[in-house]
Amino acid sequence: MRACADQKGPACSGLDFRPRDEDSGGNGRSAKAAVPSRPPDRGPNLSLNLSADELLTTTRAVRKRLDFDRPVDSKVISDCIRVAQQAPSASNSQIAHFVVVTEPAKKAQLADIWRRGRLPYSALPISWQNYRYENPEHAATIPRMGRSVEHLAANLHRAPAMVIPCVTFRTDGSDIMLQALIWGAVLPSVWSFCLAARERGLGTCWTTIHLAHEEEAAEVLGIPYHEVMQVALLPVAYTKGTDFKAAFRLPVTQVAHWEAW
Repeated sequence: MRACADQKGPACSGLDFRPRDEDSGGNGRSAKAAVPSRPPDRGPNLSLNLSADELLTTTRAVRKRLDFDRPVDSKVISDCIRVAQQAPSASNSQIAHFVVVTEPAKKAQLADIWRRGRLPYSALPISWQNYRYENPEHAATIPRMGRSVEHLAANLHRAPAMVIPCVTFRTDGSDIMLQALIWGAVLPSVWSFCLAARERGLGTCWTTIHLAHEEEAAEVLGIPYHEVMQVALLPVAYTKGTDFKAAFRLPVTQVAHWEAW
């Protein structure tokens, strides 16, 4: 274990998340045994059977590898929501809701709202255009992410489904405690939805920039804006291949604080 402490990468976790060799299928066989580019079509019951650690470390924000041409059965999305409902919520309130959009006209409207949200986002200090990435390896990942964002922006309307998680409270003008309670009652279920989707061969991308025009999106979806708050917009599609791997993350020693900051 000590030898691994000076190394970087997912191999040190004891798990190998590297994608298989596309020519050999990862087992030394000929190219005929290569892993298929998409999971076999087994209907709504597809399961990747990932371990807990694999699921948690390989669920990515997927943009370029979303298969916009493959339909997604509504039963699969409903099953992901069923799993997501098991996430914790403040006071066991169970106030997280999911609006699923598959109608092309509504998806086009939401995609337009999302694209218009890019300008106000780009002015924020935490936007990828403005945030200071001090770690060189971290900074090196940003141009690639920018290119994938452009791809999603151009194709968002083509996603087979969009899922808009909501919560039946608003945080406008609330103090930090109430905000934490409300966000804490919905965000765990949103991430659980993404994890459940990954296990079923689906990709998602957690986005929030449409919230710059949240009220307009509420009108499109018939959401009572003054009572219900949207928290994200997730494009949902099967992925082109399922061999995702752990991404670069800052060292644990840089983000873990023991006993005090």
